[in-house]
Amino acid sequence: MAQEPKDYSKYFDFSGAKLISEDEQGKRIRLGGREIHLMSEPNTRREKQRGKEQVQVLYDAAIPEELRSLGANRHYMITTYGCQMNEHDTEVMKGMFEQMGYTATEDRREADVILLNTCAIRENAEDKVFGELGHLKTLKTERPELLLGVCGCMSQEESVVGRILQKHAHVDLIFGTHNIHRLPHLLQDALMNKEMVVEVWSKEGDIIENLPKKREGMRAWVNIMYGCDKFCTYCIVPYTRGKERSRRPADVIAEVRELARQGYKEITLLGQNVNAYGKDFEDLDYRFGDLMRDMTAIDIPRVRFTTSHPRDFDDHLIEVLAGQGNLVEHIHLPVQSGSTEILKRMSRKYTRDSYLELVGKIKRAIPNAVLTTDIIVGFPGETEAQFEETMTLVREVGFESAFTFIYSPREGTPAAGMTDDVPTEVKKARLQRLNALMTELARESNDRLQGAVVELLVEGESKNNPDILSGRTRTNKLVHFAGPKSLIGSFVHVKVTEPMTWYIKAELVGSESAAVL
Repeated sequence: MAQEPKDYSKYFDFSGAKLISEDEQGKRIRLGGREIHLMSEPNTRREKQRGKEQVQVLYDAAIPEELRSLGANRHYMITTYGCQMNEHDTEVMKGMFEQMGYTATEDRREADVILLNTCAIRENAEDKVFGELGHLKTLKTERPELLLGVCGCMSQEESVVGRILQKHAHVDLIFGTHNIHRLPHLLQDALMNKEMVVEVWSKEGDIIENLPKKREGMRAWVNIMYGCDKFCTYCIVPYTRGKERSRRPADVIAEVRELARQGYKEITLLGQNVNAYGKDFEDLDYRFGDLMRDMTAIDIPRVRFTTSHPRDFDDHLIEVLAGQGNLVEHIHLPVQSGSTEILKRMSRKYTRDSYLELVGKIKRAIPNAVLTTDIIVGFPGETEAQFEETMTLVREVGFESAFTFIYSPREGTPAAGMTDDVPTEVKKARLQRLNALMTELARESNDRLQGAVVELLVEGESKNNPDILSGRTRTNKLVHFAGPKSLIGSFVHVKVTEPMTWYIKAELVGSESAAVL
């Protein structure tokens, strides 16, 4: 039996709420014995709109002096769900917390503030967050002074905010993706007034530069743009992240140069649709290929990017990437389906043939390119023949890894209104078959490296054995080898001794030249 999207309409009954006051700062209501400050609420209709409003770039993002001691002798903890963009948002929030005097902790019983930075892209991600909120209720009961917050993409959904207000009154703070820079003020409001604070901007705000960030390790995320205008029928991101807005090239380049000065070895340029960068500029003819070209002039050993959309992967970008240098030859290129008909229902705006033509261009220009992808199985209406088209495309391209998912309806998206007619057991069986094929291709790819000498960026100890180090190749393959811990954070050459399916065993070699892998 096909699953129907969950109906959260029951969470919007505010008939029991009492209005306390209303002014330019929003309204205060009493609901279920809790005072709530509704500074602004998510609105799905407004999130779908794409206006011509000018996006401002603001550079004065300093934490106000009066809030720099707000966290003195207090600890914070952030649990992050979802994509690299959420990881980067967490780095920004950590930076703000620490400029307010807070100290990080991984012990929830020590934390004075716990934030859940959430993901809305699949239903099971939301289920995990609500499950965690249930677990935290006991902790909140034991420690009423603990401040609990929910932020990120889930907070941009009307149904989620309504559900939290009605069913999770122990939450103290809700804010979204467009007003992260407001965190210090929202914390102060929640702490001082002892009320639930809700501020979720339905329309994207300005681009805020110079926000503090707390990064760890030798790799760094660098956000180059926000939002997405593709409106794939299954995807909630254009609503939760807003319209496409690109950072100014000078600001991106300045940030990367500073990271180089600080000694970072690798950066990843981030965007929901990273290769649409610059399409919104009205005063500049400067696109993603131009930015990547400028990255080659900066002393960062490795530059990656994610996630790209096949529609915006133009010839200029391929030409720039073919020059390589510090631009790695690992390209993540989500295909989602190998069926032109399913791609049309997904509103991906390319066909199977045009995707394969793009792959051919990339491989001719960059013969050692490694391609990875995202694939959804069980999209509404997907037939067995259409799924087989995905399988044949995967084998023809030769993807070396893939993020594979069973279709999950997201309330408010066009696909959620389609008949979800692929039975659950069929979806699961197709996913198993696809994963089996990806396992075969991944092992074949690693086997081809037997005996090769490759360059690694050593990231740290293996999770399972502290005597073994782990690192990644330029093509993002995970490699384990024995070596001194003094190598962590540096580049080394290793010889592949035993390819496995999802990682590679190797041994340290001298300073001989490594293959570009």
